[in-house]
Amino acid sequence: MGRYLGSSCRLCRREGEKLFLKAEKCFSEKCPVEKGKKYPPGQHGKKPAKLSEYGRRLREKQKLKRLAGITERQLKRYFKIAQRQKGLVGENLLRIIECRLDNVVYRIGWAGSRKFSRQLITHKKICVNGKYVTTPSYLVTPGEKITLKDDMRENIYVLKSLERTSSLPSWIKYDPEHFTAEVVSSPTIEEISFPVNATLIVEFYSR
Repeated sequence: MGRYLGSSCRLCRREGEKLFLKAEKCFSEKCPVEKGKKYPPGQHGKKPAKLSEYGRRLREKQKLKRLAGITERQLKRYFKIAQRQKGLVGENLLRIIECRLDNVVYRIGWAGSRKFSRQLITHKKICVNGKYVTTPSYLVTPGEKITLKDDMRENIYVLKSLERTSSLPSWIKYDPEHFTAEVVSSPTIEEISFPVNATLIVEFYSR
């Protein structure tokens, strides 16, 4: 199955919370979740449903996919990589996804959503170590420097995103004068930007 192309707001309603999939709308009164629509879309959405253990694990897995904007194939691949690494599989999985270039650009504050950060990358607006990288799934490693292209530094959407960014995680060092950021270390589990229960996701794929 390919990438989801439907309404992003339907995904937030399905999970019953804001996933911040759209930049401006998520911070406005137009957001359906702000209007009280914290129930799944569709004619049966308002009917409460008790989830089974499998259902809870499935929902947590789907939530991570939607937050990160990745496909099922990508998530399975990251899970296999996490299994081969030392430490807890769930924490390894979240660290891998956190280090995706589209997520790093979002954490820096140049994009109000991960969807917009993917657009910046695919349109050759982001450089890594002086070279354009057009693959949003590129995994950034400590020591690499990320730069925003000159013609985007006065972009209204980039500037609005920077205004909303209050603080950066400790593993990112940012130079606002030159619009350059450096990944100085691996992200700590406390600073992961995905509010999910990794244990449930591990249980889903380990069943």
